[in-house]
Amino acid sequence: MVTPDRLTSVGTCFGKFTKSGKFKLQITALYHVAPYAQYKIWLKPSAEQQFLYGNHISKSSLSRITENTPQYQGVVIFSTNDIPLVIKILALHFYTKINIQL
Repeated sequence: MVTPDRLTSVGTCFGKFTKSGKFKLQITALYHVAPYAQYKIWLKPSAEQQFLYGNHISKSSLSRITENTPQYQGVVIFSTNDIPLVIKILALHFYTKINIQL
């Protein structure tokens, strides 16, 4: 067992293990993980700021979306300039709007 005073790290922190043993990604891993994401969403410029302030994404706010993206799947949300914004869970509601859950 390594004691905390002897523990060091070098490089980029990708995430942390919780007490229950789950691994949670941190925002610092976004630029490393985004190019390899299987499911992606691109937002229109008018919707980027609204989303970053915490509002939901409506269908009219989508610029592009990866085909056949399943419901409740992890996605990377990009701006129209291919800048990754965030990693979220996608919840599709076809009749109302697309909700991104925290």
